[in-house]
Amino acid sequence: MSKPNPIQELRARADAFWQVRTEQERKLLRIGGIVVGLGLFYGLLIDPALTGRAALHKSLPQLHQQAAEMQAMAREAQALQSQNTIAPTPMTRDNLNTSLAARGLNPQSLNVTGEYAKLQFTGVQYAGVVAWLDAIRIESRIAVVDASFTAQDAPGVVNASLTLRQGAR
Repeated sequence: MSKPNPIQELRARADAFWQVRTEQERKLLRIGGIVVGLGLFYGLLIDPALTGRAALHKSLPQLHQQAAEMQAMAREAQALQSQNTIAPTPMTRDNLNTSLAARGLNPQSLNVTGEYAKLQFTGVQYAGVVAWLDAIRIESRIAVVDASFTAQDAPGVVNASLTLRQGAR
């Protein structure tokens, strides 16, 4: 004997349920089923599409404006890129001494030859040297070619040997 199929069993129960109903109950169940089906169709398919379309229609002018602003900024960036940049002041002994004095740094020795400079510091604050290097990097396009730092007994104090070079970015 074979086991009854669950789908056939469910179908038989539904047929039995349907057969015991009167014609008026069947009509009301059909109308209710159609209403529930239409409600699900609208709620799952139609309403999300209409809501999304309205939201997109509402945000479209703002997106067009943002796109126009970005295009204008891109054109401006391209125009600025083609302009000549202002050359930094040449690296001289006097310029380096002035910027060092402005930061309160006093090198033990400072030698400038062409586009290279060699500096020696003894007992200087590490943070002050790093801040000065960052400032001259930005202002004068001077880069560190070689650096050697030796920590001292006092916290934050170092001996430093720096080789700098000025060049275009």
